[in-house]
Order: sequence, then C-alpha cells, then structure tokens
Amino acid sequence: MVPMSARATMSPLPNFSEVSEADTDEDGDFESLAEAVAAQDDMASSEELRCLAGAIYFESQGEPLSGQLAVAQVILNRTKSGRFPTGVCEVIKQRGQFSFVRHGEIPSVSPSRSAYRTAVAVAKVALAQAWDSTAGKALYFNTPGNRPGVRVQKVAAIGNHIFYR
Repeated sequence: MVPMSARATMSPLPNFSEVSEADTDEDGDFESLAEAVAAQDDMASSEELRCLAGAIYFESQGEPLSGQLAVAQVILNRTKSGRFPTGVCEVIKQRGQFSFVRHGEIPSVSPSRSAYRTAVAVAKVALAQAWDSTAGKALYFNTPGNRPGVRVQKVAAIGNHIFYR
C-alpha cells in the first residue's frame, strides 16, 4: 500500500475558458499541468489522439491530471521501447495489456463527457511533450493492491496508480 503522504491529491480542473496566453511564461511554457491541459481544445482530431484519449479516459478518469498524464506517458514510452508495438493505437490494443479493450477495440465514448474532453486535452499535452510527467520512463502501471507480473522498478505513485519501469 502507498503511504498517504506519497499519494497525489485530487484538484479541481480549471475552467478551460478562463485560461489565457497570460498563463504561460515568456518561452510559451505552462506554469502548471492544469494550465497546459486547459489550453488545449477538446476535439480529438486524429486516430492516434482518439486512441490515447480513450486509454486515458478508461484507465484514469477521476485521477489527478498528473496521474492521467502518467498513463499517457506509459503508452508513449512503450511506443519507443522496442518491446511493444511502435504505434499508440497498437500499444493500447495489444492483447492482454489494457483491460478496457474488448476484442481489439477501444469502446466508444461520448465526446460530450467532461472527463473525455479532459482526456483529449491531456493526450494533446502528452503528444506535444508540453509537460514532463513524474512517471518518467515508466512502461507499466497498476493499482496498489496488484503486484506487477514482471520484474520492475517503482518510479512513481500518483493517485490510485503505481508506475514502474
């Protein structure tokens, strides 16, 4: 079990309409992950983005933004690892990797759901590498009650997930 002090806390999402360019520093970088997420529009414009947003939604909706970004980071890390498929959708749909995938397909989600719109924004931040995830080079994650099936090193505990590489 993760000690309470190591868990990230839930924070309310910012009102997306209130975030402006003034919330970035001179380099165009964001001062917080919430600002980076809020600056994204909520349209999933590519298949890769839709797959990543779906995974974030199904695996980490209700988690802090940092936990949602960490889930996205695991998927992106897998595409670069050489041990998993090289495409985002292929990583997510790989048999036995994500429990929400059914018969090789990601279930559909209504784009009007607030949590899905947030997932799309987090996916855009992750794909643009607009914010560094505390999960670093993690390739796996699970919940505190589950032990990983492979030999791994813990790199972060965020919300209800533990991240490993």
